[in-house]
Amino acid sequence: MSQQTLADKVGVTRQTIFAIEKGKYSPSLVVAFKISDVFKVSLESVFGYV
Repeated sequence: MSQQTLADKVGVTRQTIFAIEKGKYSPSLVVAFKISDVFKVSLESVFGYV
């Protein structure tokens, strides 16, 4: 899935998805849950606290 497609599904910009992927931005809980819902996986499998 492209960054733009994910961004459209979640309701954020492609730049936001890029920043999340690079670890330069931590999404809100709402955005994090939306991303996990798009992929139909648990929040923990998408995000982890390091």
